Amino acid sequence: MKDEPKLELILINISGYDRPGVTSALTAILARYDAAILDIGQADIHHTLSLGILFKTYSDVSGDIMKDLLFKAYELNVKIRFTPVAIDEYNRWVSLQGKNRWIITILGRRLTARHIALVTDEICRQNLNIDGIQRLTGRQPLTDADTPKSKSCVEFSVRGNPLDHQAMQKRFMQLASEGEFDISLQEDTLYRRCRRLVCFDMDSTLIETEVIDELAERAGVGAEVRAITERAMRGEIDFCESFTERVALLKGLDESVMKEIAENLPITEGVERMMQVLKRAGYKTAILSGGFTYFGNYLKQKYGIDYVYANELEIVDGKLTGRYLGEIVDGKRKAELLKLIAQVENVNIAQTIAVGDGANDLPMLATAGLGIAFHAKPKVKQTAEQSISTIGLDGVLYFIGFKDSFITDSH
Repeated sequence: MKDEPKLELILINISGYDRPGVTSALTAILARYDAAILDIGQADIHHTLSLGILFKTYSDVSGDIMKDLLFKAYELNVKIRFTPVAIDEYNRWVSLQGKNRWIITILGRRLTARHIALVTDEICRQNLNIDGIQRLTGRQPLTDADTPKSKSCVEFSVRGNPLDHQAMQKRFMQLASEGEFDISLQEDTLYRRCRRLVCFDMDSTLIETEVIDELAERAGVGAEVRAITERAMRGEIDFCESFTERVALLKGLDESVMKEIAENLPITEGVERMMQVLKRAGYKTAILSGGFTYFGNYLKQKYGIDYVYANELEIVDGKLTGRYLGEIVDGKRKAELLKLIAQVENVNIAQTIAVGDGANDLPMLATAGLGIAFHAKPKVKQTAEQSISTIGLDGVLYFIGFKDSFITDSH
């Protein structure tokens, strides 16, 4: 009596110079023998193909399949390796799919082997398994001189449950600070993949200045106002108290000065690129600022921002009175406004992003689904779970998961 054919699981690994038709030719052979593909993955690094296919077949045809694959690989001038996989091992691998997945993003002007080694060592220490790595930025030039504003970003897909999530987060922040690169740790949930609302602080985030300091310079009280601003951003004094003191010092300034400042605002690196991509991708954007509506509205028109909430300066007979109108937009108010806009836009709070640099941004950063400290003060950076300190504001795009190739192709 003839033995029944046995189930066999075979992993094939193909490597060699990448060219069109390799995957098609090899999978056509599997199709001819009615083999079932259980897993497949492919990467291309500098024209070099790395392709893996795990398939299921039976012992009566497995030899013919491997023979045909071997001949085809020779014909295509690629290397092929066959590895049998035990059924128990495969079942154990399948059982791992219920575990959590995390996305770890590292970025900087230029990433080195040391940066990647430090991050992957912590991943290993936390008993997590890397199941995917991809470069999000474009191909890197050989020298910094070629592109002084270059960016490098690598994203790791990691599966499992960290032994100590808080310790892992803390270690990543420490590594980023010491190694002069940025890192993000996010759980790979449905919400992470479909963010819809991004709220920005304005001063020292969208623009590389504090507008109230610019106004103070024109009013001849620059030193006094700067000192109060710095203490407020460090969280040493109450924002509302500091705001009232600083606005009072602006009394008598001509309102025409505001137009001149607005037209010469130093825009943060990456803002234009980021805004173009966010708008094309359908994101809603907002400015939630402790600064002033005049300048927020200027940026709104310039970049098509959807919402602006900031403070209104009182002007009488063309002069600033040293007072403000309405409620001060402080840290608490920013968080409330983020929730309000999300409600109006019918966006789950987990789908929101907040970006800011100062202590008065902390409530907003803590409320959003993804809070990013941008070139932030030490207190803010220590508190926030994600931070960007090495590149421009378009670094936010990589934390969301955008690739340079997608961004370029979408023009």
